[in-house]
Amino acid sequence: MTLTEVRLGGGPCGGSVTEGVVRVGDTVRRPARASTPAVNALLAHLEAVGFDGAPRVLGVDELGRQVLTYIPGETASRPLPAYAVSDETLVALARLLRRFHDAAAGFAPPPGLVWEEGSGDDGEPEIVGHCDVTPENVVFRDGRPVALIDFDLARPTTRLFDVVTTLRHWAPLADPVDADPRQRNLDVGRRLRLFCDAYGLPPRDRRRVVEVARLRFGRSYAAMRARAIREGGGWARMWASGAGDRIRRAAAWLDAHQEELERHLF
Repeated sequence: MTLTEVRLGGGPCGGSVTEGVVRVGDTVRRPARASTPAVNALLAHLEAVGFDGAPRVLGVDELGRQVLTYIPGETASRPLPAYAVSDETLVALARLLRRFHDAAAGFAPPPGLVWEEGSGDDGEPEIVGHCDVTPENVVFRDGRPVALIDFDLARPTTRLFDVVTTLRHWAPLADPVDADPRQRNLDVGRRLRLFCDAYGLPPRDRRRVVEVARLRFGRSYAAMRARAIREGGGWARMWASGAGDRIRRAAAWLDAHQEELERHLF
């Protein structure tokens, strides 16, 4: 029996920009890239230590594509459903990210692995982070986050950078004009505190949340623009849809609300 391929992909404001991702039965097939061996090594480690919130690597198919297990559930495509912006979801997501980070902490990448380029913190890498925890890359069941998918942008980084990258989409750290309709009236400062408390972020990192967010905005702008020009495809579409303008508006919003946000973190 020939299994039908169903195209998978994220929305214009987040999620996968990888071309050719498909579901085949109970598997997901992703085009191989230079970073695929690195991602496979990370996912194999997560399986070995018993982390159940990520796909398993099954090998390579006849077309040379990466084969992963399909995780049942749904992702929060935009416009976001109500459950995606609830306090309960934010707390559960923070705990899921913390479990992932703790599981990844024991991963010692073999030498010679290639990771995708991307923005990062100035600190010494502590873990291999996901670096792209958007609503489109979180699997929900019964309205609760249970797994992370699309590890294409995973790379060595700090825990704080991965936390800030996640908060970018889920607090959200954005100008309300660019936020999903259900996110526009949220108390962002309170949500920062809620997430950081649930994750267990230490005081030394809380002091740097806004600083790292500002650093990320500047570096993400340059990195996304470069990839849009160099690689085209999903990156070019995302850039053409106004990604650069959204980043700049988010940075300006962050500057305007810095003191208020930092008051909530302590």
